[in-house]
Amino acid sequence: MSEACDQNCSQCLQECEDRTQAPVDFSEKLHDLSRVKRVIGIVSGKGGVGKSMVTALLAVAMNRKGYRTAIMDADITGSSIPKMLGITERARSNEDGLFPVRSQTGIQVMSMNVLLSQDTDPVIWRGPLIAGVVKQFWTDVIWRDVDYLFIDMPPGTGDVPLTVFQSIAVDGIVVVTSPQELVAMIVEKAVRMAGMMHIPIVGLVENMAYFRCPDNGREYKIFGESHIQDVAETHGLEVLGRLPVDPSLASASDSGQIEFLEDGYLDLLADRIEKMEKKDD
Repeated sequence: MSEACDQNCSQCLQECEDRTQAPVDFSEKLHDLSRVKRVIGIVSGKGGVGKSMVTALLAVAMNRKGYRTAIMDADITGSSIPKMLGITERARSNEDGLFPVRSQTGIQVMSMNVLLSQDTDPVIWRGPLIAGVVKQFWTDVIWRDVDYLFIDMPPGTGDVPLTVFQSIAVDGIVVVTSPQELVAMIVEKAVRMAGMMHIPIVGLVENMAYFRCPDNGREYKIFGESHIQDVAETHGLEVLGRLPVDPSLASASDSGQIEFLEDGYLDLLADRIEKMEKKDD
């Protein structure tokens, strides 16, 4: 038992020998008409590290391998996935449920921005309401024959990440970081949360890792020396992708053309996810 234990087992995520109550099961049932084989969460300990870009690029990479991919945009108040994929269509629904919108290459997407009348409309909601919408993206949306569903999480370890981990059967997470020294603390938070929720970490991705000068081809670490390898070794993890500071990535994201980038930055991560033990159909 931890020294900070308040003996309120119903609110505790730890599995200890002093537990007096069984943990509450918050799991939610996938829509009856949905079929999803694997679920991968993309997380970060802080905002602004490029988590949504990594989510989009990873879905594109798996799509190019021939898998049916989908993205659940769980960053309700900061949705950006539809714009990156050039999606302007609004989601449809009928008596059976809500249907995701498909991108130009067939990636299924459900996001708050495909439900709003205008992309720029703010979502001014409190945490419990936002978390409830994320659960509905799992229970009410009809995901058609999805091999890999990627969940773009909001940053941190608050209501929505907790809701996702407790209510959705997540097979693994990818942690997105940046080169700054404080990344060690940020990654540690995400790693500890994953451990408490008993969810395996597939690996780490470092964004803004370097800038390659187009004039001389040299790499410059404009955000300082990377500490990600040390962090990975400390926690027994692997670095499976390093994204540069590249104007073409930003341009493709802004113009909705990220599906057509020929980058290969996340091929190693995509290979690792492909080799994960598959669920029974």
